[in-house]
Amino acid sequence: MTDFLQLFFSGLATGGIYALAALGFTLLWQAAGTINFAQGEFVMLPAFMMLAFINMGAPFLVSFLLTCIVATLVLGWAFKRGIVDPLFKFGMMPIVVATIGLSIALRNGMRAGYSAEAHPFPSLFADKLFNLGGVTITLADVGTLVLALLLVFATQAFLQKTITGRAMQAVAQNTESASVLGINVPRMIFYTFAINAVLACAAAVLVTPTYLAKFDMGESLGNKAFFAAIIGGFNNSRGALLGGLIVGVAENLAAAYISPAYKDAVALVIFMVVILFKPQGLLGKKEERKV
Repeated sequence: MTDFLQLFFSGLATGGIYALAALGFTLLWQAAGTINFAQGEFVMLPAFMMLAFINMGAPFLVSFLLTCIVATLVLGWAFKRGIVDPLFKFGMMPIVVATIGLSIALRNGMRAGYSAEAHPFPSLFADKLFNLGGVTITLADVGTLVLALLLVFATQAFLQKTITGRAMQAVAQNTESASVLGINVPRMIFYTFAINAVLACAAAVLVTPTYLAKFDMGESLGNKAFFAAIIGGFNNSRGALLGGLIVGVAENLAAAYISPAYKDAVALVIFMVVILFKPQGLLGKKEERKV
């Protein structure tokens, strides 16, 4: 039983990381009607940006703030203006293809232009252990899970409880009607991409100490995050959290009790089962959109 609880709590921390990356998928869909298959690389890039600032001598917090600013410009404004805006009028498929291509380009560009080696990354949390009834829990696990919960619920509250958040969702639901109602559509869409960029920076801070800063760290993370978003419900931020936690715990248990070889297949299996029996996801709902 102790081993099970150890694996369970460790899986929750891993699931929190998946949830943060999955939150990017659900946010862009809820508030911009867009799918970004380069989401994993959007976590990888801020990790290297922040590492560069740290290596230049900037303190951890300053490096994070500078990374958020650069990421907002590059992964927010430039991504929206350079890829999403020109393709959005042609439907979702061109954006999907473009972001898949962007994902490949970013991985290979980082490998060729910076390094193919894994680089250590400082942890936000002290190296401290807690022993609860024989179960050892690290401060990093607790902190990662708590921060993931806070960010997911804060994002959900922003979308549901604020005028700006509701306006962002209205734009995604029906762009024409939102414009008629006086909503500044381009501004709301930019807010969405800017928030997603900042969330990617937060995810990078939490995931990179474990994954290390490596050019391909976003590949597996992006796949797991996409599956988690679908499992929980693509149009529900809390669904991203639920899906991430399910995938994280299931992976840990499968690796320990079945075989480590099946660890990466667990998310796919759960994804397929959910799609068959509840296509909208565990917390998702059916919706109709008009662009």
